[in-house]
Amino acid sequence: MRRVLCVEPVIFVYMFACSLTSPLAQQFIYRRLWEQEYNSTFVSDSNASYCEQNKSSPTYIKQKEVQEKASVLNMQLDLTGAVPSLIVAFVIVSNGDRQGRKRSLVLPSMGALIANICLTVISYFSLSLSVLFAVAFITGLFGSMATFLGGGFAFIADVCHDEKQKTTRIAVVDLIYGVVSGLAGLSSGYFLRGIGFTWTFVTASLLHVVNIIYILFFLEDSVGVSGFQHEAPVSFKELLRETFSGVYMLFKTAPYKKRILITVLLFAFMTYLFTMVGGSSLFTLYELDEPLCWNEVYIGYGAAAFTSVSLTSFLGVYLFSKCLKDIYIVFIGMFSYIGGMVMAAFAKTTLLMFLVRVPSLLCFMPLPVLRSMLSKVVLAGEQGAVFACVACLEVVTGTVSLSVFNSLYAATVAWFSGFSFLLSAGICLIPLSVLCWLLCTSWNGEDLALLVPEEVSSIESVDN
Repeated sequence: MRRVLCVEPVIFVYMFACSLTSPLAQQFIYRRLWEQEYNSTFVSDSNASYCEQNKSSPTYIKQKEVQEKASVLNMQLDLTGAVPSLIVAFVIVSNGDRQGRKRSLVLPSMGALIANICLTVISYFSLSLSVLFAVAFITGLFGSMATFLGGGFAFIADVCHDEKQKTTRIAVVDLIYGVVSGLAGLSSGYFLRGIGFTWTFVTASLLHVVNIIYILFFLEDSVGVSGFQHEAPVSFKELLRETFSGVYMLFKTAPYKKRILITVLLFAFMTYLFTMVGGSSLFTLYELDEPLCWNEVYIGYGAAAFTSVSLTSFLGVYLFSKCLKDIYIVFIGMFSYIGGMVMAAFAKTTLLMFLVRVPSLLCFMPLPVLRSMLSKVVLAGEQGAVFACVACLEVVTGTVSLSVFNSLYAATVAWFSGFSFLLSAGICLIPLSVLCWLLCTSWNGEDLALLVPEEVSSIESVDN
């Protein structure tokens, strides 16, 4: 059977299935908590979900309590799966340089399949929400999203030998991420209204089954089989040594300026991801609350609006990379995100909430560009190590960000629900400042040239 080196279909299906169930899981939790609080069925019609707007009403107070409880429960679930996900992502992705990339794709797909099966059972039999903690932990043991994306980006870095092609193709993955998330988000409302929670989770499970079959039987590994089969560790101690040696040597043997550059880029990636994950994760709860009071269809429309943002961000990367240094593309994307978050903080009408996407049209650009910059700095045999670092940062940063922003939203929703968005915009100034420092320090022209794609290949000769 002929195998292919095209990993994009795997990413497409995985992201669609996950993006289909993610907003539904939040709404499922919200509705179950609502029913427990009110001891009645959640009310929703074709225009808006039931939402009390009279602040002096006891119902309004209970409504805020449901918002707080849903936010805290989401935070606890994220923390439950974070630790195992962090360990698995680091081990699997970093060992991908020797043992292949496919396991970092198939394991998270199997974990997502198990999670959706469990969600189906919980929904169908109306089991306690506490079962979700076991589901989150099991999903984390299979690596979750961080392992999947870390392996996917490393796979692409393996097969791309041209630097411009690498930036574009990594941006394509982020385009797929955004477009598919939007399409799945748009579909989720109609899935929920048409077939309910249970059968939607079944649909997502079937998609993961298709993905696993493709990975196992049709996808060729980007790392040669004969190269890593004979290098498998013979003991657990040897496995640990090989796992950490790649990341350790990435910083130990690198010249000083290269270490500084990698550290700064990782820090910028981490802090920007912190702001994006934290800010965007609150949109569903924010939209369910007054004065917007969106129902599941409007929430789907809001998620779908990110499709245009992903597309424009990809076009921005593609066009700007022809005339600008990578670091300037990152600056543009960060300013775009700040504008969108400030606008979201004061969006009190449906039209204004949709228009939030206008200043955010380029906000996805920094993530693929920073990944590409990191990939260009390291050698071919260090791709797994650098993407393992990125994957671990994504787990830690994403978990901490969700915990911080969900807790903050629960504490501030009663007096100003948009405060978390303003904080997200303010924190974004940190990676901006760090990258400005990198650009404006006394490093000579050769050092700054490391940020230009065409000249990255000369990094070692510059430092030595």
